[in-house]
Amino acid sequence: MKLNLVPARTGIQWVKLGIRTFWRQPLALSGLFFLYITAVALLSMLQFVGAVLALALTPAATFGLMVATQEAVRGQFPMPGVLVSALRAGRERLRAILQLGAMYAAGALLVTLIVRLVVPAPVAAPQPGELPPGLLLTLLLHAPLAIAFWFAPALVHWHGVQPVKSLFFSVVAVMRNFWAFAVYALAWGAVILAAGFLVSMVALAIGNPAWAPVVMMPLALMVAAMFFTSIYFTFVDCFGDPDATAPTEVPAFSDKPDEPTP
Repeated sequence: MKLNLVPARTGIQWVKLGIRTFWRQPLALSGLFFLYITAVALLSMLQFVGAVLALALTPAATFGLMVATQEAVRGQFPMPGVLVSALRAGRERLRAILQLGAMYAAGALLVTLIVRLVVPAPVAAPQPGELPPGLLLTLLLHAPLAIAFWFAPALVHWHGVQPVKSLFFSVVAVMRNFWAFAVYALAWGAVILAAGFLVSMVALAIGNPAWAPVVMMPLALMVAAMFFTSIYFTFVDCFGDPDATAPTEVPAFSDKPDEPTP
């Protein structure tokens, strides 16, 4: 395993591959994402314990969606069992992914605590079009967490990297491919804005703005599923195809840019 450096334009390619692969298996991939968020919603109903458990299972579920994408690329139909792939890979891998989950939950709870300490509780609910208090701070504090855990579950499962090392390697991989990820983020932002514009146009064509949320919900689920589908391709271009690499604990760093995945 080696860390590949990719050009900035690869970020656009990741988005394209995510969307294209989603449409190979739209029912399976959107269904798996819906199953994931439904499980999170049900766990969150168990007050504090359920919310912590949902956070702890996030790395495992994210990796499961990457496995689903891998199967879609192979032309296979991803079954619901792929969501728990990381929990069925032997005792060592299970222990590692659970350690990642515990660290992710701790980080997310720390972000929530900081936001609550810094941002006062709102007196009234936000008005339509108004950002909730603390949202920008939450996104800012979650960014380092997302970078650290972006590749960590896949590195633990596919390459046998130790949990703490996987966080470090994930940060290094994202930062050394910073411009590709910057383009990737901007491209997804454009896709989300385009989806919102499309919903507004549909609502205007119908002549009833109340239909906008009805149209927006399934479209938002599809866009989110496409986004999670694209994560697999960021891993393939940065660390190589997991089907073609042998497990190792320490990646070699390459300064030679590689071509994006065809």
